[in-house]
Amino acid sequence: MLTAEEIKTYISNGLACEFLQVLGDDGQHFEAIIVSKAFEGKNMVQQHQMVYQVLGQRMGNEIHALSMRTFTPDAWSQSGLMRG
Repeated sequence: MLTAEEIKTYISNGLACEFLQVLGDDGQHFEAIIVSKAFEGKNMVQQHQMVYQVLGQRMGNEIHALSMRTFTPDAWSQSGLMRG
């Protein structure tokens, strides 16, 4: 069974992130906030596809569901969710 920390590691190993938070406590359903410059110029569907590509076959197998909120750094700074 996967942990949120393992999902975070998989994403950060495949995608340069300015901020990354992954939550989940049942081992199959996770929520993520992902901020990456790589998302610039891409729509939300394309951004999510990039994350799915990084996770590969883990999606649908080990990870039953992943709810994502993806942002470019500019969108993140304007979102009001930024911490610190």
